[in-house]
Amino acid sequence: MNKIHHLLYDYLISVGITDSSAKYMNMIALLLALLIIVFVIDFLIRKLLVNAFNGFAYRSKSNFDNILVKNKVPRNIAHIIPLLIAIEFIPIVFYDFQYIENIIEKGLKVFGIILTLWIARSVLNSIKDYLKTLPRFKDKPIDSYIQVFMIFAWVIGLFSAFAIISGISFWKFVTTLGAASAVIILVFRDTILGFVASIQVSINDMVRIGDWITFEKYGADGDVTEINLATVKVQNFDKTITTIPTYALISDSFKNWRGMTASGGRRIKRSIILKATSVHYLSEEHVEKLKNIELISNYLTDRQKDINTYNQSKNIDKTLLINGRNLTNLGVFRKYIQSYIEIHSAINKEMTIMTRQLAPTSQGIPLEIYAFSSDKRWENYEYIMSDIFDHMLAAVPYFDLELFELSSGNSLA
Repeated sequence: MNKIHHLLYDYLISVGITDSSAKYMNMIALLLALLIIVFVIDFLIRKLLVNAFNGFAYRSKSNFDNILVKNKVPRNIAHIIPLLIAIEFIPIVFYDFQYIENIIEKGLKVFGIILTLWIARSVLNSIKDYLKTLPRFKDKPIDSYIQVFMIFAWVIGLFSAFAIISGISFWKFVTTLGAASAVIILVFRDTILGFVASIQVSINDMVRIGDWITFEKYGADGDVTEINLATVKVQNFDKTITTIPTYALISDSFKNWRGMTASGGRRIKRSIILKATSVHYLSEEHVEKLKNIELISNYLTDRQKDINTYNQSKNIDKTLLINGRNLTNLGVFRKYIQSYIEIHSAINKEMTIMTRQLAPTSQGIPLEIYAFSSDKRWENYEYIMSDIFDHMLAAVPYFDLELFELSSGNSLA
Protein backbone atom coordinates (compact mmCIF):
# COMPACT_ATOMS: atom_id res chain seq x y z
CA MET A 1 0.00 0.00 0.00
CA ASN A 2 2.92 2.30 0.80
CA LYS A 3 4.11 1.88 -2.78
CA ILE A 4 0.77 3.20 -4.03
CA HIS A 5 0.99 6.21 -1.71
CA HIS A 6 4.40 7.07 -3.14
CA LEU A 7 3.89 5.78 -6.64
CA LEU A 8 6.09 8.53 -8.15
CA TYR A 9 7.60 9.99 -5.01
CA ASP A 10 10.62 7.66 -4.80
CA TYR A 11 11.41 8.10 -8.48
CA LEU A 12 11.20 11.91 -8.27
CA ILE A 13 13.49 11.95 -5.23
CA SER A 14 15.97 9.75 -7.09
CA VAL A 15 16.14 12.21 -10.00
CA GLY A 16 16.87 15.13 -7.71
CA ILE A 17 13.41 16.64 -7.10
CA THR A 18 13.04 18.21 -3.67
CA ASP A 19 10.95 16.42 -1.04
CA SER A 20 8.16 19.02 -1.02
CA SER A 21 7.90 19.18 -4.83
CA ALA A 22 7.99 15.39 -5.09
CA LYS A 23 5.06 15.09 -2.68
CA TYR A 24 2.99 17.63 -4.64
CA MET A 25 3.77 16.05 -7.98
CA ASN A 26 3.03 12.57 -6.60
CA MET A 27 -0.33 13.81 -5.24
CA ILE A 28 -1.26 15.48 -8.56
CA ALA A 29 -0.40 12.34 -10.55
CA LEU A 30 -2.46 10.12 -8.22
CA LEU A 31 -5.35 12.60 -8.33
CA LEU A 32 -5.36 12.68 -12.14
CA ALA A 33 -5.27 8.89 -12.25
CA LEU A 34 -8.16 8.66 -9.78
CA LEU A 35 -10.23 11.20 -11.73
CA ILE A 36 -9.69 9.30 -14.97
CA ILE A 37 -10.61 5.99 -13.34
CA VAL A 38 -13.71 7.48 -11.67
CA PHE A 39 -14.94 9.16 -14.85
CA VAL A 40 -14.37 6.02 -16.95
CA ILE A 41 -16.16 3.80 -14.41
CA ASP A 42 -18.98 6.35 -14.09
CA PHE A 43 -19.38 6.47 -17.89
CA LEU A 44 -19.37 2.69 -18.28
CA ILE A 45 -21.80 2.02 -15.42
CA ARG A 46 -24.10 4.82 -16.57
CA LYS A 47 -24.19 3.44 -20.11
CA LEU A 48 -24.70 -0.09 -18.83
CA LEU A 49 -27.54 0.82 -16.46
CA VAL A 50 -29.32 3.15 -18.88
CA ASN A 51 -29.17 0.59 -21.70
CA ALA A 52 -30.31 -2.18 -19.37
CA PHE A 53 -33.26 -0.09 -18.17
CA ASN A 54 -34.15 0.93 -21.72
CA GLY A 55 -34.09 -2.70 -22.84
CA PHE A 56 -36.17 -3.81 -19.89
CA ALA A 57 -38.63 -0.94 -20.44
CA TYR A 58 -38.96 -1.90 -24.12
CA ARG A 59 -39.89 -5.49 -23.23
CA SER A 60 -42.08 -4.66 -20.23
CA LYS A 61 -45.80 -4.02 -20.61
CA SER A 62 -45.79 -1.54 -17.72
CA ASN A 63 -44.82 2.07 -18.40
CA PHE A 64 -43.22 2.46 -14.95
CA ASP A 65 -39.80 1.52 -16.36
CA ASN A 66 -40.12 4.22 -19.02
CA ILE A 67 -40.98 6.74 -16.33
CA LEU A 68 -37.91 5.70 -14.30
CA VAL A 69 -35.70 6.29 -17.33
CA LYS A 70 -37.42 9.60 -18.07
CA ASN A 71 -36.74 10.81 -14.51
CA LYS A 72 -33.04 9.77 -14.80
CA VAL A 73 -33.16 7.17 -12.00
CA PRO A 74 -30.58 4.84 -13.67
CA ARG A 75 -28.30 7.79 -14.43
CA ASN A 76 -28.34 8.95 -10.80
CA ILE A 77 -27.83 5.43 -9.41
CA ALA A 78 -24.82 4.98 -11.70
CA HIS A 79 -22.92 7.67 -9.72
CA ILE A 80 -22.92 5.60 -6.50
CA ILE A 81 -20.06 3.18 -7.32
CA PRO A 82 -17.66 5.89 -8.67
CA LEU A 83 -18.38 7.95 -5.54
CA LEU A 84 -17.56 4.99 -3.25
CA ILE A 85 -14.34 4.37 -5.17
CA ALA A 86 -13.36 8.04 -4.83
CA ILE A 87 -14.02 8.01 -1.07
CA GLU A 88 -11.98 4.80 -0.70
CA PHE A 89 -8.92 6.12 -2.58
CA ILE A 90 -8.88 9.74 -1.35
CA PRO A 91 -6.73 8.79 1.72
CA ILE A 92 -4.18 7.22 -0.67
CA VAL A 93 -4.09 10.25 -3.01
CA PHE A 94 -3.68 12.78 -0.16
CA TYR A 95 -1.55 10.57 2.08
CA ASP A 96 0.98 13.36 2.67
CA PHE A 97 -1.69 16.11 2.93
CA GLN A 98 -3.97 15.20 5.84
CA TYR A 99 -5.66 18.62 5.97
CA ILE A 100 -6.66 18.51 2.29
CA GLU A 101 -7.68 14.85 2.70
CA ASN A 102 -10.14 15.79 5.47
CA ILE A 103 -11.67 18.60 3.39
CA ILE A 104 -12.02 16.44 0.24
CA GLU A 105 -13.40 13.51 2.20
CA LYS A 106 -16.04 15.69 3.88
CA GLY A 107 -16.91 17.19 0.51
CA LEU A 108 -17.42 13.74 -1.03
CA LYS A 109 -19.59 12.64 1.91
CA VAL A 110 -21.71 15.78 1.51
CA PHE A 111 -21.96 15.02 -2.21
CA GLY A 112 -23.04 11.49 -1.25
CA ILE A 113 -25.90 12.98 0.79
CA ILE A 114 -26.91 15.19 -2.14
CA LEU A 115 -26.72 12.21 -4.52
CA THR A 116 -28.95 10.20 -2.19
CA LEU A 117 -31.48 13.05 -2.22
CA TRP A 118 -31.32 13.23 -6.04
CA ILE A 119 -32.01 9.51 -6.27
CA ALA A 120 -34.87 9.75 -3.77
CA ARG A 121 -36.37 12.69 -5.65
CA SER A 122 -36.14 10.98 -9.05
CA VAL A 123 -37.68 7.77 -7.67
CA LEU A 124 -40.50 9.68 -5.96
CA ASN A 125 -41.15 11.73 -9.11
CA SER A 126 -41.34 8.47 -11.05
CA ILE A 127 -43.85 7.07 -8.56
CA LYS A 128 -45.85 10.31 -8.77
CA ASP A 129 -45.92 10.28 -12.58
CA TYR A 130 -46.90 6.61 -12.62
CA LEU A 131 -49.71 7.03 -10.07
CA LYS A 132 -51.12 9.93 -12.10
CA THR A 133 -51.61 7.53 -15.00
CA LEU A 134 -53.89 5.35 -12.84
CA PRO A 135 -57.58 6.40 -12.76
CA ARG A 136 -58.01 5.98 -8.98
CA PHE A 137 -55.02 8.27 -8.20
CA LYS A 138 -55.40 10.75 -11.06
CA ASP A 139 -57.32 13.34 -9.02
CA LYS A 140 -55.43 12.86 -5.73
CA PRO A 141 -52.96 15.50 -4.41
CA ILE A 142 -49.92 13.22 -4.80
CA ASP A 143 -47.64 16.24 -5.33
CA SER A 144 -48.30 17.34 -1.76
CA TYR A 145 -47.20 14.03 -0.25
CA ILE A 146 -44.08 13.89 -2.42
CA GLN A 147 -43.16 17.44 -1.46
CA VAL A 148 -43.66 16.73 2.25
CA PHE A 149 -41.39 13.68 2.10
CA MET A 150 -38.74 15.61 0.14
CA ILE A 151 -38.85 18.51 2.61
CA PHE A 152 -38.16 16.12 5.50
CA ALA A 153 -35.47 14.39 3.41
CA TRP A 154 -33.77 17.71 2.58
CA VAL A 155 -33.93 18.83 6.21
CA ILE A 156 -32.32 15.58 7.38
CA GLY A 157 -29.79 15.84 4.53
CA LEU A 158 -28.86 19.41 5.45
CA PHE A 159 -28.53 18.48 9.12
CA SER A 160 -26.31 15.54 8.16
CA ALA A 161 -24.18 17.74 5.90
CA PHE A 162 -23.71 20.36 8.62
CA ALA A 163 -22.87 17.61 11.11
CA ILE A 164 -20.20 16.22 8.73
CA ILE A 165 -18.71 19.65 8.02
CA SER A 166 -18.68 20.73 11.67
CA GLY A 167 -17.50 17.35 12.98
CA ILE A 168 -20.39 17.16 15.45
CA SER A 169 -22.47 13.99 15.65
CA PHE A 170 -25.85 14.11 13.89
CA TRP A 171 -27.97 13.70 17.03
CA LYS A 172 -25.99 16.27 18.95
CA PHE A 173 -26.40 18.70 16.07
CA VAL A 174 -30.19 18.08 15.97
CA THR A 175 -30.41 18.51 19.77
CA THR A 176 -28.60 21.83 19.51
CA LEU A 177 -31.14 22.98 16.93
CA GLY A 178 -33.99 22.10 19.30
CA ALA A 179 -33.51 25.45 21.00
CA ALA A 180 -34.20 27.14 17.68
CA SER A 181 -37.38 25.13 17.01
CA ALA A 182 -39.61 28.22 17.34
CA VAL A 183 -37.68 29.93 14.55
CA ILE A 184 -37.84 26.77 12.42
CA ILE A 185 -41.62 26.57 12.91
CA LEU A 186 -41.94 30.24 11.94
CA VAL A 187 -39.85 29.74 8.79
CA PHE A 188 -41.80 26.63 7.75
CA ARG A 189 -45.20 27.94 8.86
CA ASP A 190 -46.77 27.88 5.38
CA THR A 191 -45.28 24.46 4.68
CA ILE A 192 -46.68 23.02 7.91
CA LEU A 193 -50.10 24.59 7.30
CA GLY A 194 -50.05 23.35 3.71
CA PHE A 195 -49.14 19.84 4.84
CA VAL A 196 -51.99 19.72 7.36
CA ALA A 197 -54.39 21.19 4.78
CA SER A 198 -53.32 18.65 2.14
CA ILE A 199 -54.08 15.78 4.49
CA GLN A 200 -57.50 17.21 5.42
CA VAL A 201 -58.35 17.98 1.78
CA SER A 202 -57.45 14.44 0.78
CA ILE A 203 -59.15 12.67 3.71
CA ASN A 204 -62.35 14.72 3.43
CA ASP A 205 -62.26 14.60 -0.39
CA MET A 206 -62.85 18.36 -0.53
CA VAL A 207 -61.05 19.05 -3.81
CA ARG A 208 -59.71 16.85 -6.58
CA ILE A 209 -57.64 17.67 -9.63
CA GLY A 210 -60.13 18.45 -12.39
CA ASP A 211 -62.82 19.84 -10.05
CA TRP A 212 -64.49 23.10 -10.99
CA ILE A 213 -64.28 25.44 -7.98
CA THR A 214 -65.32 29.03 -7.34
CA PHE A 215 -63.26 30.92 -4.74
CA GLU A 216 -64.44 34.53 -4.76
CA LYS A 217 -61.88 35.72 -2.20
CA TYR A 218 -59.02 34.86 -4.58
CA GLY A 219 -60.90 35.53 -7.82
CA ALA A 220 -60.76 31.88 -8.86
CA ASP A 221 -63.45 30.33 -11.04
CA GLY A 222 -62.31 27.34 -13.06
CA ASP A 223 -60.75 23.89 -13.00
CA VAL A 224 -58.16 22.72 -10.46
CA THR A 225 -55.02 21.75 -12.39
CA GLU A 226 -52.57 21.12 -9.57
CA ILE A 227 -52.61 20.57 -5.80
CA ASN A 228 -49.24 21.15 -4.15
CA LEU A 229 -48.06 21.34 -0.57
CA ALA A 230 -48.27 25.14 -0.50
CA THR A 231 -50.58 26.08 -3.37
CA VAL A 232 -53.55 25.01 -5.46
CA LYS A 233 -53.53 26.12 -9.10
CA VAL A 234 -56.84 26.94 -10.77
CA GLN A 235 -57.17 27.57 -14.50
CA ASN A 236 -59.99 30.08 -14.83
CA PHE A 237 -62.38 30.00 -17.76
CA ASP A 238 -60.58 32.97 -19.34
CA LYS A 239 -57.42 30.75 -19.31
CA THR A 240 -55.72 32.78 -16.58
CA ILE A 241 -54.14 30.93 -13.65
CA THR A 242 -55.06 31.70 -10.04
CA THR A 243 -52.85 30.40 -7.23
CA ILE A 244 -54.54 29.73 -3.88
CA PRO A 245 -52.77 28.79 -0.61
CA THR A 246 -53.63 25.16 0.18
CA TYR A 247 -54.57 25.96 3.77
CA ALA A 248 -57.16 28.47 2.46
CA LEU A 249 -59.26 25.49 1.34
CA ILE A 250 -59.92 24.59 4.97
CA SER A 251 -59.86 28.08 6.49
CA ASP A 252 -62.14 29.88 3.99
CA SER A 253 -65.37 29.08 2.18
CA PHE A 254 -65.38 28.10 -1.48
CA LYS A 255 -67.78 26.40 -3.89
CA ASN A 256 -67.00 23.04 -5.49
CA TRP A 257 -69.19 22.22 -8.51
CA ARG A 258 -68.31 18.52 -8.48
CA GLY A 259 -71.77 17.61 -7.14
CA MET A 260 -73.34 19.25 -10.17
CA THR A 261 -70.99 17.63 -12.68
CA ALA A 262 -71.45 14.24 -11.02
CA SER A 263 -75.24 14.55 -11.03
CA GLY A 264 -77.59 13.96 -13.93
CA GLY A 265 -77.97 17.61 -14.87
CA ARG A 266 -77.04 21.25 -14.41
CA ARG A 267 -79.56 23.47 -12.69
CA ILE A 268 -81.56 26.11 -14.53
CA LYS A 269 -82.98 28.67 -12.10
CA ARG A 270 -84.04 31.86 -13.83
CA SER A 271 -87.17 33.98 -13.93
CA ILE A 272 -88.92 36.65 -15.97
CA ILE A 273 -90.95 39.47 -14.42
CA LEU A 274 -94.52 40.06 -15.58
CA LYS A 275 -96.53 43.22 -15.03
CA ALA A 276 -99.10 42.66 -12.30
CA THR A 277 -101.61 44.88 -14.16
CA SER A 278 -101.60 42.48 -17.13
CA VAL A 279 -102.94 39.56 -15.05
CA HIS A 280 -106.70 38.95 -15.48
CA TYR A 281 -109.41 36.29 -15.58
CA LEU A 282 -110.08 34.49 -18.84
CA SER A 283 -113.44 34.73 -20.53
CA GLU A 284 -115.03 31.77 -22.35
CA GLU A 285 -114.04 33.31 -25.67
CA HIS A 286 -110.44 33.74 -24.61
CA VAL A 287 -110.27 30.17 -23.31
CA GLU A 288 -111.55 28.86 -26.64
CA LYS A 289 -108.90 30.90 -28.41
CA LEU A 290 -106.12 29.50 -26.22
CA LYS A 291 -107.27 25.95 -26.98
CA ASN A 292 -105.53 26.36 -30.32
CA ILE A 293 -102.23 26.06 -28.46
CA GLU A 294 -101.60 22.31 -28.64
CA LEU A 295 -99.61 21.92 -25.42
CA ILE A 296 -102.48 23.13 -23.24
CA SER A 297 -105.51 22.28 -25.40
CA ASN A 298 -106.46 19.13 -23.44
CA TYR A 299 -105.66 20.81 -20.15
CA LEU A 300 -107.99 23.75 -20.92
CA THR A 301 -110.80 21.43 -22.03
CA ASP A 302 -110.63 19.31 -18.88
CA ARG A 303 -110.06 22.27 -16.58
CA GLN A 304 -112.89 24.30 -18.08
CA LYS A 305 -115.25 21.33 -17.74
CA ASP A 306 -114.40 20.92 -14.05
CA ILE A 307 -114.82 24.66 -13.38
CA ASN A 308 -118.16 24.84 -15.18
CA THR A 309 -119.45 21.80 -13.28
CA TYR A 310 -118.46 23.36 -9.98
CA ASN A 311 -119.94 26.78 -10.77
CA GLN A 312 -123.22 25.28 -11.98
CA SER A 313 -123.52 23.04 -8.94
CA LYS A 314 -123.15 26.11 -6.70
CA ASN A 315 -125.40 28.31 -8.86
CA ILE A 316 -122.62 30.83 -9.26
CA ASP A 317 -123.53 34.12 -10.95
CA LYS A 318 -121.03 34.34 -13.82
CA THR A 319 -122.09 37.74 -15.06
CA LEU A 320 -118.96 38.83 -13.19
CA LEU A 321 -115.83 36.73 -13.84
CA ILE A 322 -114.63 37.18 -10.27
CA ASN A 323 -117.45 35.01 -9.00
CA GLY A 324 -116.81 31.28 -8.50
CA ARG A 325 -113.86 29.45 -9.94
CA ASN A 326 -111.99 30.86 -12.95
CA LEU A 327 -108.92 30.49 -15.10
CA THR A 328 -106.35 33.33 -15.22
CA ASN A 329 -104.03 34.14 -18.07
CA LEU A 330 -101.04 33.88 -15.67
CA GLY A 331 -102.13 30.46 -14.40
CA VAL A 332 -102.61 29.13 -17.94
CA PHE A 333 -99.29 30.60 -19.04
CA ARG A 334 -97.56 28.94 -16.07
CA LYS A 335 -99.14 25.61 -17.07
CA TYR A 336 -98.02 26.12 -20.66
CA ILE A 337 -94.40 26.76 -19.64
CA GLN A 338 -94.49 23.73 -17.32
CA SER A 339 -95.69 21.52 -20.19
CA TYR A 340 -93.11 23.02 -22.53
CA ILE A 341 -90.26 22.29 -20.10
CA GLU A 342 -91.49 18.75 -19.42
CA ILE A 343 -91.25 17.77 -23.09
CA HIS A 344 -88.07 19.71 -23.87
CA SER A 345 -85.45 17.27 -25.20
CA ALA A 346 -82.56 18.92 -23.31
CA ILE A 347 -84.17 18.72 -19.85
CA ASN A 348 -83.44 15.80 -17.51
CA LYS A 349 -86.87 14.26 -16.86
CA GLU A 350 -85.67 12.37 -13.77
CA MET A 351 -84.83 15.53 -11.84
CA THR A 352 -86.99 18.37 -10.53
CA ILE A 353 -89.02 20.21 -13.18
CA MET A 354 -90.99 23.16 -11.91
CA THR A 355 -92.43 26.45 -13.09
CA ARG A 356 -93.31 28.56 -10.07
CA GLN A 357 -94.60 32.00 -9.23
CA LEU A 358 -92.46 33.89 -6.76
CA ALA A 359 -93.53 36.59 -4.33
CA PRO A 360 -94.58 39.81 -6.09
CA THR A 361 -92.03 42.62 -6.10
CA SER A 362 -92.18 46.34 -6.81
CA GLN A 363 -91.37 45.52 -10.45
CA GLY A 364 -94.01 42.85 -10.92
CA ILE A 365 -94.55 39.10 -10.56
CA PRO A 366 -91.52 36.82 -11.12
CA LEU A 367 -92.25 33.56 -12.94
CA GLU A 368 -89.35 31.17 -12.44
CA ILE A 369 -88.23 28.02 -14.22
CA TYR A 370 -86.49 25.48 -11.98
CA ALA A 371 -85.14 22.48 -13.89
CA PHE A 372 -81.93 20.67 -14.86
CA SER A 373 -80.37 20.45 -18.30
CA SER A 374 -79.08 17.01 -19.32
CA ASP A 375 -75.97 18.53 -20.89
CA LYS A 376 -73.70 20.00 -18.20
CA ARG A 377 -71.12 21.57 -20.52
CA TRP A 378 -71.12 25.31 -20.01
CA GLU A 379 -71.59 26.45 -23.60
CA ASN A 380 -74.34 23.89 -24.25
CA TYR A 381 -76.01 24.70 -20.94
CA GLU A 382 -76.14 28.40 -21.80
CA TYR A 383 -77.54 27.59 -25.25
CA ILE A 384 -80.30 25.38 -23.77
CA MET A 385 -81.26 27.99 -21.21
CA SER A 386 -81.32 30.77 -23.81
CA ASP A 387 -83.43 28.63 -26.14
CA ILE A 388 -86.01 28.01 -23.40
CA PHE A 389 -86.26 31.67 -22.42
CA ASP A 390 -86.38 32.82 -26.05
CA HIS A 391 -89.51 30.71 -26.41
CA MET A 392 -90.89 31.82 -23.07
CA LEU A 393 -90.49 35.53 -23.84
CA ALA A 394 -92.03 35.13 -27.30
CA ALA A 395 -95.01 33.26 -25.81
CA VAL A 396 -95.94 35.98 -23.28
CA PRO A 397 -98.12 38.11 -25.65
CA TYR A 398 -100.28 35.10 -26.61
CA PHE A 399 -101.63 35.10 -23.05
CA ASP A 400 -102.27 38.84 -22.91
CA LEU A 401 -99.44 39.27 -20.42
CA GLU A 402 -96.76 41.97 -20.44
CA LEU A 403 -93.12 41.90 -19.44
CA PHE A 404 -91.76 44.43 -16.99
CA GLU A 405 -89.23 46.85 -18.47
CA LEU A 406 -87.76 50.02 -17.03
CA SER A 407 -88.80 53.00 -19.11
CA SER A 408 -86.06 54.64 -21.13
CA GLY A 409 -85.50 58.38 -21.28
CA ASN A 410 -86.89 58.53 -24.80
CA SER A 411 -90.20 56.93 -23.78
CA LEU A 412 -90.66 59.51 -21.03
CA ALA A 413 -90.09 62.43 -23.35
